[in-house]
Amino acid sequence: MRALTIAVLMWLMALPANAEGLQLLMVEEHGCIYCARWNADVAPEYPITDEGRAAPLVRVDVSNQPYSEFQLDRRAVFTPTFVLVRDGVEISRLEGYPGEDFFWGLLARMIADAQ
Repeated sequence: MRALTIAVLMWLMALPANAEGLQLLMVEEHGCIYCARWNADVAPEYPITDEGRAAPLVRVDVSNQPYSEFQLDRRAVFTPTFVLVRDGVEISRLEGYPGEDFFWGLLARMIADAQ
């Protein structure tokens, strides 16, 4: 567990303060318990984290698909779905919310891989 924590911290330190053109889409829907959990666990601190600065959050309602301003590989089916885009084009995605501890590490890796 300690090795995982160290690895996550190393990813976080490697994140750029502002990754040009990156955004994180959160596809959500009203009544989604996992969306509500993410909102409670992560949303308040997201904008002030390195990840939040590197990939600002854009919220999208699942019922408003397709998202004409974004070029996604496929339609989002599960909520929440987090899609990392650069200049509106999908780079990677995370379907579901695995909990705060896993979310931060997975997102850090998505952003690092996008560099």
